[in-house]
Order: sequence, then structure tokens, then C-alpha cells
Amino acid sequence: MKEYERKGLLERVNREAATVGADIPEEIEIQEESIDLQSFVFEIKRRETVPPGERDRVERAKRNLRRERLERLELIEENEVSYAEGERLAASIIGIDRALEALEGLGATDPETEAKRQETADRKRWMRFLKKALGRDGGGGAGGRTRF
Repeated sequence: MKEYERKGLLERVNREAATVGADIPEEIEIQEESIDLQSFVFEIKRRETVPPGERDRVERAKRNLRRERLERLELIEENEVSYAEGERLAASIIGIDRALEALEGLGATDPETEAKRQETADRKRWMRFLKKALGRDGGGGAGGRTRF
């Protein structure tokens, strides 16, 4: 893949509104295990709050999804993959992000927790904006990502 193609894919997956209109993948393979992601997310979202017995399962799923997202992003950033494979990876990353957004909204059960989550999200957006405005977004490579 050419460098400008790689940068385009990375920009697409890191775009603030990348998940708008995106679907949660029906099935995803994480650590060589196939998971019915869409049905899991819809099953959990159907409830108004996550029952205490399910909370660990949801948190474990979110951790695994974040880990898988990072691994797929690094494949685009660091490895030599074809553009077609990069496109497939980018689409799967956006799907993972969509699933994470759906699951993240479930965690808050009280106004204080929700306020803290919103504050964290605002801080991340502000840091991305500052890095971009100051020309430090890197456009690729591990040094260009903000890690919190």
C-alpha cells in the first residue's frame, strides 16, 4: 500500500464522526474466537441498565474490543498490508468503534458517573484538537496517537 493510502485509512478510522451510519458487525473474530457481536450488543442495550451479574461480562467485552481495535490499527500503521486488506481492517475498526460506543453508554447508572464519562470524552476531543492545531497529530505511526 502506498503511504498516502495508509494515511487516508488512518484518518478515516480516527475521524470523530467515523461511526455515524456505521453498522455493528454481525460477527467478529477476536483472538481466534468468533463472537456474535451485533447480537451481544443488542442483547445488552435492550436493557435500561446492565445488571450487576452482566457488568463483568460487558467490561471484559469492552476490554477485548479495545485490544482488538488497537491490534488492527497497528496492522495498518506498521505492517505492510495491501490496500484491500487495509480497507477491510479500517471497516472492521469502525464497526468495533460503533460497538464500543453502544456499550460505553450503558456504564453510567448515576448522574455523577455520566458526568465523569462526558468530561473524559471532552478532554480527549480537546487534546486531539490541540494536537491537530499545533501540527502534532503525526498523520500515522505510534507517535501520532493520543493515549489516555
